[in-house]
Amino acid sequence: MLSFLRSRKKHKWELSIEEIISTAPRHEYLKLSIENRTFRMLYIIVALLALIFVGRIFYLAWWNGAFYTVRAKQNASEVLFLPAERGAIFDRYGKPIAQNQPVFSASLKVSEYLKNREIIDRFLYDILGLQANELNDLLSNADLEYSDSIIVARDIGPEKVIALKSREISGLEVQNDFRRSYPDKEALAHVLGYVNYEGAGKTGLELYYDKALQGLDGTVIRERNAKGEAMADDIIKQPQSGRSLTLTIDAEFERYFYDRFQTGLNQLGRTSGVGLAIDPRNGEILAALSFPSYDNNLFAKRGNEADQAARAKLLSSSDSPMFNRAISGIYNPASTIKPLVAVAALAEHVVDTTYGIYSPGYIEIPNPYDPGKFIRFLDWRPQGWVNIYSALARSSNVYFYEIGGGFGNLKGLGIDRLISWWKKFGLGFKTGVDIPNESDGFLPNPDEKEKRTGQIWRIGDTYNVSIGQGDLLVTPLQLLSYISVIANGGYLYKPHFNKDSAPILLSDLSSLSSEIKDVQIGMRAGVKESYGISYLLHDLPFPVAAKTGTAQISNNVKTNAFFVGYAPALNGRGDGVAQEPEVAVLVLVEDAKEGSLNAIPIAKDVLNWYYEHRLKK
Repeated sequence: MLSFLRSRKKHKWELSIEEIISTAPRHEYLKLSIENRTFRMLYIIVALLALIFVGRIFYLAWWNGAFYTVRAKQNASEVLFLPAERGAIFDRYGKPIAQNQPVFSASLKVSEYLKNREIIDRFLYDILGLQANELNDLLSNADLEYSDSIIVARDIGPEKVIALKSREISGLEVQNDFRRSYPDKEALAHVLGYVNYEGAGKTGLELYYDKALQGLDGTVIRERNAKGEAMADDIIKQPQSGRSLTLTIDAEFERYFYDRFQTGLNQLGRTSGVGLAIDPRNGEILAALSFPSYDNNLFAKRGNEADQAARAKLLSSSDSPMFNRAISGIYNPASTIKPLVAVAALAEHVVDTTYGIYSPGYIEIPNPYDPGKFIRFLDWRPQGWVNIYSALARSSNVYFYEIGGGFGNLKGLGIDRLISWWKKFGLGFKTGVDIPNESDGFLPNPDEKEKRTGQIWRIGDTYNVSIGQGDLLVTPLQLLSYISVIANGGYLYKPHFNKDSAPILLSDLSSLSSEIKDVQIGMRAGVKESYGISYLLHDLPFPVAAKTGTAQISNNVKTNAFFVGYAPALNGRGDGVAQEPEVAVLVLVEDAKEGSLNAIPIAKDVLNWYYEHRLKK
């Protein structure tokens, strides 16, 4: 300080007392004012932070308050589910065909399990046979964000319930639950499908309508004291039962159809087939059978070792009992396609009802690979002169070869027009029925064949598909759906199982009513006339129209037997009063012994039962 003063003195600086005692720096400051926009930005940031803070409080306390209330209670209590009862399924007359049985289930609090893992693993294995890896799978699929409790076993027997309750295992609880029950078992297995052990729909209508049937589980908080003793239950959310479902299925009819069909298969020594019945007035499915069938109750429960072995056998069987042939199977329709070809030929003016074709039992065309020889296409027997009516009644192959592919001076429909008419009647694509895994079928065409085989399409290919052979494939449901169009005079309805669904008209073909009426006469003649292929039905006490078919499969070493028909039917033009058909029936016997003759007796009894129990006034 002294040196500093000397320096100032040396330079003759004069200092005031204020300068000496001041602590402020001697250099000058530049004074700047802060702009208003800086404060505005600060206000906005503060406001945004406050808004986020308030919004978060609102979200936690009000919007998701119930969730965090439950989570808070979980820390001192345990959360249990109150299982929702799955919606029941009824047939068209209100008979329950899928219902629920009260059972017991075991739930486990995950936090308690993690504390005593080895003890609980051993206990659950000893009592329930639950493997550690199975428990790990349950844990990995559980929604632990919402609840700390999971269901580890359902449908527990009385002995196991007693064993579980006899020993206090912290976090393990026995509670009320439900198990699905199917009283009609095999008869309705492919329609209903089944729910799995956890109660989720896996196949059939149980899968298709799973969301509606499921319902919503409830939640209960079980509070415990410091000793772990249960004090009170606080129901957080009441369970909501699933919606019930009423089907178009006639369960009594379905049961008779199933039993009669199974008897017929047993007599023939066969195992596989399809049975279908539809109301042609609206597309309601009255019965749907697939053979062989299975007991769907096996899949709705955990079961014992015998049940598990039975399930494994079903899943590995070469007869494919789990496969729904009525919806997913595809077949050559054989002669059951002829009514459709007849409608097309009349509408396209290929022939009229008086045009006659002579069948000596075969038709010959030049061999494209050896012009000096001929290829012979066989009728199933010599038919003589036939027109549209008698050709349908007798099921003449030669007649349909010629109107389908042409012969001599007669120009047939040809493959392109055949494809167009197949599509008009709903073949080649899904019907849209309300059940999973429906097949499309298959409509052959020249381009597809050449691409697949390297061979061009020939007239012989057209001959084959004109009688339902070759590569033409349909599902049984598509086949009976098109026959229903013939029965009702020209209306293609969407087939359906849900009775509460309004009928859906897929296509209005009533402009073909005249051609369809001619085909109806031919199908009726097949029953009424002694030469008719379905004459075995002539003594039924009500009019039936029908068509049969025998499809050659497996390189012509096996045959599938078809029957399609409907009732009541017209007796023909001018000889009967019009009656609205109320049922159309399909019977398919796979690998039949005597072709279509194996299907007719089953169809006859089924039609007669329906008449006696449903149509007779």
